Amino acid sequence: MATREATWAYRDDHDDFARTFYRRFGDGVVSSIGVGTYLGDPTDGRDDAYHDAVVTALEGGINLVDTAINYRHQRSERVVGRAVADADVDREAVVVATKGGFVPFDGERPADPGAFVQSTYLDTGIVDREDLVRGQHCLTPAFIDDQLDRSLSNLGLETIDLYYVHNPETQLAANSREAVYDRLEATFERLEERAAAGDIEHYGVATWEAFRVPRDHDSYLSLPEVVERARTAADSAGNAATHFRAVQLPFNVRMADAFTVEAHEGADGPQSALWFAHEAGLDVFTSASIMQGELADAIPDDVAARLAGETDAQRAINFARSAPGVTSSLVGTGSVEHARENVDAGRYEPLGADAFDAVFE
Repeated sequence: MATREATWAYRDDHDDFARTFYRRFGDGVVSSIGVGTYLGDPTDGRDDAYHDAVVTALEGGINLVDTAINYRHQRSERVVGRAVADADVDREAVVVATKGGFVPFDGERPADPGAFVQSTYLDTGIVDREDLVRGQHCLTPAFIDDQLDRSLSNLGLETIDLYYVHNPETQLAANSREAVYDRLEATFERLEERAAAGDIEHYGVATWEAFRVPRDHDSYLSLPEVVERARTAADSAGNAATHFRAVQLPFNVRMADAFTVEAHEGADGPQSALWFAHEAGLDVFTSASIMQGELADAIPDDVAARLAGETDAQRAINFARSAPGVTSSLVGTGSVEHARENVDAGRYEPLGADAFDAVFE
């Protein structure tokens, strides 16, 4: 797993970045730009391109790689594991994050997806049919246990540094909000047990809509309630403190809701997800930092003028990692060229607090 000593040593070995490029994560540090592995076809050629891109990023100064078991039908996890092993970088200097929640296929989309889910998950008792939402999402301790074991195997790791429950708001399509909180608490308790056993170091929740929409939205989940459920889970598991550490959510120039929508009750009233997470001591990892490539050449001129970077993609990355409370911004990195461009974004200063606020005036 990533350690304090190795991550700080990694930072010292890559001292040519701008101020605040490396940020605190636990008792170590992590680069404020991370590698994402969501996009791409499930092919051997794409695997090879991802492998080379991840190795380039790790050797260049980015020490965070984010994936999920369902990305590219488990191929992304397997490529990440291979790249971490092949890169000329200490494994203990790299923060590896993955996710579980969506039922994954294995290597490719099967000819009969329903039959695959039936034989792999239902017939084996890993998933009960009533727990499967939209035919693709499950949030139970037994399922997350199984997925975590598969992820450890795919990645070839003894410990996953950060494990997310993936898009729990999907469960709201078939369950009440209170029932989803209950399911999260039960799953958190299992993750607390797995943390105590050394299988994961930290865990969190990765969302698409849940934390950045208004309270009356169908996909809304309360971040304060989720944090409280994690604390209760830690107590139930017999842990002195919770291992709930992080949230992941979209944030970019065009999707700034995590900063602007005040939907979470803090000590002094409603707060945005970013501000609540900051005050609660949670790390925030942003996804969709360049909006799956759409911002690579489409940042509004008035915003681009405020941002440092040679390309629009670099400026978009630097906007995302300028937001208050953001630990790192994830960027899909499917080629060596993109990896180099993303690494170089970190050589430019992010916006200061006043300059960032001015974007919204």
